[in-house]
Amino acid sequence: MADSLINRIIAGDANAVARAISKAEDGAADAAELMKGIFPRTGRALVIGITGAPGAGKSSLVDKLATVYRKRGERVGIIAVDPSSPFSGGAVLGDRIRMQTLSLDKGVFIRSMATRGNLGGLARATVDAVAILDAAGYQKVIVETVGVGQDEVEIVKTADVCVVVLVPGMGDDVQAMKAGIMEIGDIFAINKADRDGVLRTEKEVEALLSLAMRDDGWQPPIVKTVAIENKGIEELAAAIDQCHESQQKADTTGARRQAIARWRILELLRERLLAQALNADSASEKLDVLAAEVATKKRDPYSAVDELMTD
Repeated sequence: MADSLINRIIAGDANAVARAISKAEDGAADAAELMKGIFPRTGRALVIGITGAPGAGKSSLVDKLATVYRKRGERVGIIAVDPSSPFSGGAVLGDRIRMQTLSLDKGVFIRSMATRGNLGGLARATVDAVAILDAAGYQKVIVETVGVGQDEVEIVKTADVCVVVLVPGMGDDVQAMKAGIMEIGDIFAINKADRDGVLRTEKEVEALLSLAMRDDGWQPPIVKTVAIENKGIEELAAAIDQCHESQQKADTTGARRQAIARWRILELLRERLLAQALNADSASEKLDVLAAEVATKKRDPYSAVDELMTD
């Protein structure tokens, strides 16, 4: 069964791709076997991470960037990592609605992924989805994340090229975000560049970049865009190409790949160990009892974990 699904994915069947991503996302029983078969077929796609604060216009930017790639005749996979309600689950943001024209294009595959609070978490499922799209022959895979929390930073670290989207007038936000953002940003796009304050934002980013030292010698460019007016998109696509070419020549590419591989192994290990602990006999009932004790302050969460570990 897994073999026939893998063959359909390699043939570029969009329905098979959607089914495989659902299996990875839901942690289906045969998901691990499926991913084992997919993995040797990966490594051809250029994976582009797009991150930044909510409201920066990332979806519009992704939409226009994908259109540029389609004009080049390339197939594009888009994964929009949405925040989701911890109560109802499901994606809160309707990326498909905002990308209506693209969603009708058979050369574009769009998938929203919600956290849903499932075991392990979002990062692993997203990386698996990227691998599936890669194996299916999509030359460009764009991962759009909302916010810059730890999960998002990890996801974007697995991208070949990371674009950080800012908007004019963020000021203090740029300062606050610098720790995680400066580390992962390969390109900085100041979107909505027709607004006041664009020069100040550009100067702030330049100042922060002058403090950051990179091992690969790449100087992250700052590209000004107005996505809804289709301005600066070609320049952004050119900057992504240049960054990728620079990476191919740099000696640090192998070290980066190794760091990503290490992170992926640890992510899978955490998930597997957590599932193993919770699948043990009466673990769920014990967890409920311990949770009640912690909630009423009869016990602290650290000793509760100690008890679960020693069982």
